[in-house]
Amino acid sequence: MSELELRKLSANTIRLLSADGVQKAKSGHPGMPMGTADFAFTLWSKYLRHNPKNPQWLGRDRFILSAGHGSMLVYSLLHLFEYGLPMDELKQFRQWDSLTPGHPELGHTDGVEITTGPLGSGFASAVGMAIANKNFAARTGLDKTGLVDSRFFVISGDGCMMEGATSEAASLAGHLKLDSIIVFYDDNNITIEGSTELAFSEDVGKRFEAYNWRVIRVADANDIEQCDRALAEAVKSDGRPTLIVGKTHIGFGSPGKQGKSSSHGEPLGEEELAATRKNLGFPEESFYVPSEVKNFISTRVKELETDAADWDKKFQDFLNANPEKADLISKMLNKTVPENILEELLKVAPVSKPVASRASSGEILQKVSELVPALFGGAADLAPSTKSNIKNEPSFTASERAGKNLHFGVRELAMGLAGNGMAAYGVNIPYTSTFFVFSDYMKPAIRLAAIQNLHQIYIFTHDSFYVGEDGPTHEPIEQIAMLRSIPGMTVFRPADANEVAHCWAAALQAKGPVALLLTRQDLEPIAPELTSNINVNKGAYILRDDDAFDMIMIATGSEVSLALKTADILKEQFNIKSRVVSMPSMELFLQQDAEYQEEVIPSWCNFRVSIEAGTTFGWHRIVGSTGLAIGMDHYGASAPYKVLAEKFGFTPDAVIAKIKEFYGQGGCSGGCEGCGGGCH
Repeated sequence: MSELELRKLSANTIRLLSADGVQKAKSGHPGMPMGTADFAFTLWSKYLRHNPKNPQWLGRDRFILSAGHGSMLVYSLLHLFEYGLPMDELKQFRQWDSLTPGHPELGHTDGVEITTGPLGSGFASAVGMAIANKNFAARTGLDKTGLVDSRFFVISGDGCMMEGATSEAASLAGHLKLDSIIVFYDDNNITIEGSTELAFSEDVGKRFEAYNWRVIRVADANDIEQCDRALAEAVKSDGRPTLIVGKTHIGFGSPGKQGKSSSHGEPLGEEELAATRKNLGFPEESFYVPSEVKNFISTRVKELETDAADWDKKFQDFLNANPEKADLISKMLNKTVPENILEELLKVAPVSKPVASRASSGEILQKVSELVPALFGGAADLAPSTKSNIKNEPSFTASERAGKNLHFGVRELAMGLAGNGMAAYGVNIPYTSTFFVFSDYMKPAIRLAAIQNLHQIYIFTHDSFYVGEDGPTHEPIEQIAMLRSIPGMTVFRPADANEVAHCWAAALQAKGPVALLLTRQDLEPIAPELTSNINVNKGAYILRDDDAFDMIMIATGSEVSLALKTADILKEQFNIKSRVVSMPSMELFLQQDAEYQEEVIPSWCNFRVSIEAGTTFGWHRIVGSTGLAIGMDHYGASAPYKVLAEKFGFTPDAVIAKIKEFYGQGGCSGGCEGCGGGCH
């Protein structure tokens, strides 16, 4: 059998393994894997640099299935290329506790580089991977060796090309001339509802040419030889990212469903699957792999292992010859954070006068960048406002790959997804930044970061109605509850520069995604005699305590100062003694054991008040059913922030009035130490 015949047989094996997996699960998408099998096998067997025996091998290229619904394609490839995914797992597609979930998941299945499913997300994350790779190579000197000149191969479908995430990311990639990205566009003209003519008629290739991409067109991407020629051209860089527009037939090989939308999102059916096996010259046996295919691929796997071993030796030689570079490489790969990071950050925290937390974060960020080489990121055209630029450092551009400032442009969704790719590439703790209200644009990316437990930091500034004059469109109200609702997400809202330093230290040492919510307006520093009480790592702590306190006031961020002032007045004018709790992270506090929670907010005290310049949603988990949650359950307005504070009731007098009104109407059930139940 000729090599070409073996390649065709291998591609048909992938088609039938994919169709068999979907059929057995009675769920899934057989059409896309069947349509792209020729391209995918050509890529994996001839052009993709990878090491099946070490899926995390640093020298590898990356394969990203942006059209994640076609997951049986990558599972079939991982099985055939000996990644340790047994046939039994293909037979357990989409079943409980299998290694073959409905969409590929990072960290769940060896060989999967990023979690995909939401269309366009894999494409945009690949852009982040390419950025991280080029920056790593340039900063470490590895760009002179060719050792990490990795390529990022993506398979996208019509759905990816319709999603805005792809457009944003493609525009950025073209601008940055990320020539290591090679995208195969599975142009099969079919979506779930039918022909793409229903809603999609543009020339995608011309759009990408306008983005400064090279476009290669393949008239028949179900022809292995045409796929081979396209890839041979694509891997020879012309200085631009590459889009291969491949015309395919969805469900290729299926006599009754090829080219039809019915093969997109449902099993072929037993009769049609049997007809497909016969049409492709395969026996009736399901999950069948011809011995010729096994031998052909095993030979290639051995070649890949040899290539990887040669690479490993060259890499080690580089490390031995360049000890300083080796140290930097180690710190980036291990995302090293100094053990005394908090101590170092507190040294530079501006605590001598009132300062906005976005500004104190900006000063602390400079020190973080100096101490943590893995830190790398930027903003969505807002660095001057979010204070997220690294001073005296160049920007990452098409001509300067070692720059430490990344300009994402006004592309929040692509920024978030690219940040995921940067984190997944494995050498960065990425940070991304914008105004907090625009976290709405980033929600899908943040959710995916949490699902994948990707360590990255979101710098969200202008965190409340105190934005002021810009009005309700720019004043976040409900966004804080949205972030807190995401499993695995940690949200910090620091009260002053001291807490900002603590929050940055905690964020750098976290295991998953972290958001820092920072103010536009100045915040008064916590009094020096109280700073030793700060305990951000437990989410909340007793900032100040009166003996035999009557009530507990809990606040976050800019409202901590308000709580302290309110407590002073309550004590002076009404003889009500207070415990003031700062709660920079509600999630971390709720993760603490019952003993610590009881220590900070004892259950015997029902006289509890929370203050936060955002929605009150979720706060009754803290103040209880008889407590008072002061916040904003309506949108903001356009006016100077001090006017808004007065109008919205965020002054000591207004807070006291709300407390008197609430507890004076039977809201207090009594029982607080030192209180007779009448709430004074």
